[in-house]
Amino acid sequence: MLRPWKLGLSERIDASRGTPVYMQIIQALIRDIESGRLTSGTFLPSSRELATAVGVNRKTVVLAYEDLIAQGWLESAGTRGTMVSASLPEPARGTGTPTPPDQDGGVDYRFAEPPARPLALPGGTGHKLDEGAPDGRLFPAELLARAYRSSVQRASRENRLQYRDPRGSEALRESIAVMLKSQRGLPVTARNICITRGSQNGIFLATRVLIQPGDTVVVEALTYEPAVAAFHASGAKIVSVRLDEDGINIDDLERACRRHAVRAVFVTPHHQFPTTVALRPERRMRMLELARQFGFAIIEDDYDHEFHFESQPLLPMAGYAPGQVIYVGSLSKLLLPALRIGYIAAPEKVIDAIAHQVSLIDGMGNTLTEDAAAELIENGELRRHARKVRQVYARRRAAFARTVDAELGDLVDYTMPDGGLAFWLRFKRREDLDRVEESASAQGLRFASSRSFITSDDAERGLRIGFASLTEHEARQAIRMLRATAG
Repeated sequence: MLRPWKLGLSERIDASRGTPVYMQIIQALIRDIESGRLTSGTFLPSSRELATAVGVNRKTVVLAYEDLIAQGWLESAGTRGTMVSASLPEPARGTGTPTPPDQDGGVDYRFAEPPARPLALPGGTGHKLDEGAPDGRLFPAELLARAYRSSVQRASRENRLQYRDPRGSEALRESIAVMLKSQRGLPVTARNICITRGSQNGIFLATRVLIQPGDTVVVEALTYEPAVAAFHASGAKIVSVRLDEDGINIDDLERACRRHAVRAVFVTPHHQFPTTVALRPERRMRMLELARQFGFAIIEDDYDHEFHFESQPLLPMAGYAPGQVIYVGSLSKLLLPALRIGYIAAPEKVIDAIAHQVSLIDGMGNTLTEDAAAELIENGELRRHARKVRQVYARRRAAFARTVDAELGDLVDYTMPDGGLAFWLRFKRREDLDRVEESASAQGLRFASSRSFITSDDAERGLRIGFASLTEHEARQAIRMLRATAG
């Protein structure tokens, strides 16, 4: 004879679901207790009765009851049976209606600022034009697999498969320090390096140690939107300054410094994002003088230093003013974006502060991936791969320009980028850009909105279109689709 309690379990138990049946019974009983349908002291059916009513094996119910008794939800009353624990408090609402598991239970989930920006999710339908990603198909998978195997074996032999330094793999930090010192002129050692999960994570970590709510951060009128979002998330006040074909307007920057207590300036001086222009040496020197005069830090995002196709690339600002600059770089474009390997180079006290942030947010990075990357640097494979893909990307860059001229020459202007992996397309008529953006989705084409780069209402809109991740055939198809959106 079933106890006087309306079971309602049979319609909630489904053996075809991925969750084990005994766990479904546990979850259903807990929800009934929490909702008030089952109150303290209520006797449950015997395991045999409940198994018959639900249509499961008796051992399944016994297992669920034993688990609930061990957790304290139920208690055994000897020969009288099993009942809801008498020590449980009365539920806050005894409506008799179980609380659906997806409700928030009345918690007021507040955020410092509602997350307004959409998530940048991969996949989707149609053709995606990126903003300057590498072609992951060009990196030999076997090289990476061999480096992983070697890093696993070495870490096991040396007992390094434990928690470790939040600054990152010592081998990778040493390799990056040598690379930055010999190739980019940064006076650094491994103590000045912290490994991050890509350059975007590096920008976020730099923001965490620099910015307090109310601090002023200067950015260019067109810039990298995720960086601005990171500054906003830290409560920064954003001040936008103009830029032109020579980079950030230094006169505007000085005026901003005289009006505000500027804490940091964010720039991408090597290949300005999104316009691809390089910050001229005289402007770099003036910016550094302003940094010394007004006491602000420069966050230098050098996201694709390796890809330069004309002259020798300019040395990073961090190379001749390491005390004023937090330098953010990435290996993701040389290796694979999926590996998420970036780094920060900065004064040692800054790296220590960033390491504390890493210990709070991430605990530690990925030793095996980082050691594998270090091996690819040390054995020369990364350098050989860089030479190979530079040649491929140079050909794709030239072919992309020819296709843009042929298909979009009446719509857009552009300056051939000296380096980087993307073009900045400036539309001759704003209405053409509006039409392209409005009709792109219907044509099966996806790309970053021209408005996503803007921090000032009077900034020139344009499209940043990557060429490196596309073969010449794929690029022609994409540009022709872009042409079709203009009508």
